[in-house]
Amino acid sequence: MRYSLVIEYDGTEYSGWQIQKSQKTIQGEIEKALKVILKNEIGTVGAGRTDSGVHARGQVAHFEYNLELNIEQFKRSLNGLLPVDIRIKGCKLESNDFHARYSAKERKYTYYISKKPTAIYRLYSWQLNYSLDINKMEKAAKKILGKHNFKSFCRNISDVSHHFCSVKNIKWIDKDSVLKFEISADRFLHGMVRALVGTFVDIGKGQITINDFIEILDAQDRTKASQAAPARGLFLENVCY
Repeated sequence: MRYSLVIEYDGTEYSGWQIQKSQKTIQGEIEKALKVILKNEIGTVGAGRTDSGVHARGQVAHFEYNLELNIEQFKRSLNGLLPVDIRIKGCKLESNDFHARYSAKERKYTYYISKKPTAIYRLYSWQLNYSLDINKMEKAAKKILGKHNFKSFCRNISDVSHHFCSVKNIKWIDKDSVLKFEISADRFLHGMVRALVGTFVDIGKGQITINDFIEILDAQDRTKASQAAPARGLFLENVCY
């Protein structure tokens, strides 16, 4: 039987989603808890491999178990064993052809920028103390709606067969002292959202133009884009199937 989990986590203290030797990861903590409850080594497959320090409100993962679970009791047991910065928000029995990663049709990320110093949200936003031209950032963002090659915004070490992604929605929201960037697409490359945000911020600062941005996109060269925005401002919001 195949089960799915909807997971919320604060990634501050973790080396990302994926299990790594001698590192504390989200996947590692979940699989340790599953082993205790189900008395077996249980592997999980996540919808996306969030980086060190990145957060999630709606990460999805699946696992195999050959017995029927009491879903609510199982969820309570899992949350009882997991650290307080990882919560299981949902669990359900899926069809055998469900796959957390490959069945996903759309993923949504948000990125937060604080325009003023903040104590409470310092771990969940990029704090900037200079003004940005939001209109230019918004115009640049609209240039990547649709299907494009995002090799310029992908880590060179990424092992993928192609660099094309179809961006469904994208926008900047300026409210009070917070800038919120929203983007949804069929897939995302390793480091893509943070590289885009870093480049959009440089547009907002006036360091590069919208035409420069188009040239960076067309170059298919990561060295042409700006430095990646810090991981702490990034959230995987949800995954649609």
